[in-house]
Amino acid sequence: MTDRSKAGAALNPGTRRYLFLTLPNYTMIALASAIDALRMANRVSRREAYTWSLVTLDGRPASASNGLQMAPTTALEQAGAADIVFVVGGVQVEKAVNPSLLAALRRLAQKRVPLGSLCTGGYALAKAGLLDKYKAVIHWENLSALREEFPRVEFSEQLFAIDRDRYTCTGGVAPLDLMLHLIREDLGREIVPLISEQFILDRIRNDQDRQHIPLQARVGLFHENLIEAAALMEANIEEPLSLDEIAALVGVSRRQIERLFKRYVGQVPTKYYLDMRLRRARELLLQTAMSIMEIAVACGFQSPPHFSKCYRNLFGHTPSAERQGSRAQALAQPGTR
Repeated sequence: MTDRSKAGAALNPGTRRYLFLTLPNYTMIALASAIDALRMANRVSRREAYTWSLVTLDGRPASASNGLQMAPTTALEQAGAADIVFVVGGVQVEKAVNPSLLAALRRLAQKRVPLGSLCTGGYALAKAGLLDKYKAVIHWENLSALREEFPRVEFSEQLFAIDRDRYTCTGGVAPLDLMLHLIREDLGREIVPLISEQFILDRIRNDQDRQHIPLQARVGLFHENLIEAAALMEANIEEPLSLDEIAALVGVSRRQIERLFKRYVGQVPTKYYLDMRLRRARELLLQTAMSIMEIAVACGFQSPPHFSKCYRNLFGHTPSAERQGSRAQALAQPGTR
């Protein structure tokens, strides 16, 4: 018997119940995408295959990052049994995670309740130590910082990941893809196309789809060599590959790689690679407490002076000035986006 079926044994036969634990400033599109997939599964199957509830620790509705609240919302301790409890995160998730939340999540894990996350909700699970030695997914904006903070978690760039009793997903509309995967497992393959037709969904993505390939959005799907070269760069930040090594791995000449980048990206590949490493460094500067030396090493720079010079050339100021400015702004105006 799987973890999901064990949990479901306490519920009505044939009905699965999901709890969505909404954190302050959660992303509403992620939550709505998940819930509406379940709603539509009930409609096209013509039975109550799923029920769901919104929960918080105290039972008061959490405000989403767009300022709206959803009701009804129930206290987690009063919500009853569930097949999966999903933590729904969003903006500034670190501020939403506190000892009470971590304790509540650990209690659920001790009771062998399957746990999941949407958008940045995986941060709470990782902080509670509940993703150690699991494959997990989180929104790409937070990915590099969390890889540094939680080295025992196997973070993936997939849209969603299912590893034993953990169901983690990135943000945006990706929760729709995760729910369609679960619905197919529960109700059969024939139900999922009916749901996708209702949502005017062109393609049902699976857990092998990557959530973020920056270059693909710029050049489309048809320049495979270019996309593969950029993916190799993205996968080798700490120890950068030479252009000759990238060309060999892609299976084309160095000159061809240079022509592709110049034509479709407007940059030579070495500049594109350098800018990618510097953007990663900026994420770490703004989202972690790593020292500038540690960030320089993590992003493939041999010395802090070289890192600082390159950083200034791209962003107009040094890494230390970037961090100081961010801290000053947060103290002066701790708002949300």
